[in-house]
Amino acid sequence: MSKSRKNKSDRTDTSEKKIEQHLARAVKEAGGICPKLVSPGMDGMPDRIVLLPGCRIGFVEVKAPGREPRPLQTNRHRMLRKLGFPVFVLDDPEKIEWIIKEVESWRT
Repeated sequence: MSKSRKNKSDRTDTSEKKIEQHLARAVKEAGGICPKLVSPGMDGMPDRIVLLPGCRIGFVEVKAPGREPRPLQTNRHRMLRKLGFPVFVLDDPEKIEWIIKEVESWRT
């Protein structure tokens, strides 16, 4: 990998990582937890699961600013939505409060 490409990748990872950390902190402040979702054997699942009081569950795909989910991720999001779960793509920390409110008020 070229040096310029590696540096660009590092910046992207840092932005995505910071957004992910901000999400986890905000969910904790809302009384919930936001564990990283690890799903062996099922690639493309969202990065985080938001668990809030009152049995409220949502999935969050965290992306660097301006980045889009890969096609496999989009397919997994569609699958989860068909099962009745809310799925969000987060590429801007300004959306975090809105996502938490949506999960809190989600009704199937």
